[in-house]
Amino acid sequence: MRSVRGVAMQRVAVVLFNLGGPDAPESVRPFLENLFTDPAILRVPGFVRPWLGRFIARRRTRAATENYAILGGRSPLLELTEAQASALEAQLNTGGGAEYRCFVAMRYWHPMSDAVARAVRDWAPDRVLLLPLYPQYSTTTTGSSVAAWEEAAARAGLSVPTTTLCCYHSDPAFAAATAATVRAAYDGARADLPPEVPLRILFSAHGLPETIVKRGDPYQWQVEQTVASVVEALGIEGLDHSICYQSRVTPQKWIGPSTEAELERAAHDKVAVLVCPIAFVSEHSETLVELDVEYREEAERLGVPGYVRVPAQNSDPGFIGALHDLVRRTEAAGRPLCSYAGGRQCPKPFGDCPHARATARIREVA
Repeated sequence: MRSVRGVAMQRVAVVLFNLGGPDAPESVRPFLENLFTDPAILRVPGFVRPWLGRFIARRRTRAATENYAILGGRSPLLELTEAQASALEAQLNTGGGAEYRCFVAMRYWHPMSDAVARAVRDWAPDRVLLLPLYPQYSTTTTGSSVAAWEEAAARAGLSVPTTTLCCYHSDPAFAAATAATVRAAYDGARADLPPEVPLRILFSAHGLPETIVKRGDPYQWQVEQTVASVVEALGIEGLDHSICYQSRVTPQKWIGPSTEAELERAAHDKVAVLVCPIAFVSEHSETLVELDVEYREEAERLGVPGYVRVPAQNSDPGFIGALHDLVRRTEAAGRPLCSYAGGRQCPKPFGDCPHARATARIREVA
């Protein structure tokens, strides 16, 4: 706590979680090894995971390196996330009452949780707020990041009150900001297309193996809630839209329909598509390469009459404003674990909702 003109100011560290990405061609393989040896990602027995994770990473390194070469040999995710953190910090510090500093912690490449936890400790905050840049909760994203952070904070000796915002899939301000971005792209696409060509929005999210969802992961349900909220905010009567999933990386069955399947359906229906990355809030390889290059080429091959992509939010003022409001409300809620609306939002069957897990831990202790 510091004093400004004799008034005590509490320090609040806001830690933004994101996936991370390689910062050079030689970083691609270790980045993939970090990803595929994460028990939240590769759900096999522990004695197999290190070997199998490295094997998968080795098999995927060449293709991934080629993808990052399109982006200049590195991911732009860190710089974009740092820009989001800087914009959010500026907004948070305009209201007075506390001093905020935003930190960026990446899950699979630098800066990772151990280094960031030490930096937060050295800044000596009075409290910490964990803010995932994954709007929808999954054990594979937010859950993994929070677990890594808790271990890193313990190693760093960082022991201050900490609040976790688990999700904001249906937050009205987030939905409105997303809808504004989608509407601008929709109007632009509609103006460029011949009047007789219909336009369909494909809300494309990163996929998950079906087994993870069946075990109680709420991600797919939350994606559906996000799309419903954004479509409502768009207010376009008779809007043609669907949800699809991209980025399948293992041979097991994944949730669907796939983005490829939806492109095939659009070609059959002779409709143009506006692709919206509904689960990503920053540009990275899965938007700039997978959506902009690979799926565009597939759409052209299939004969889809138009292919347009909605940009990710990045530092869009509406999105940063939504994050600002989420931080303020989460602090005001006074809960160690908080959704965008305070308490648990996921239906009871989703046992991997973090609120369900927290309740189960309390019962075990009792």
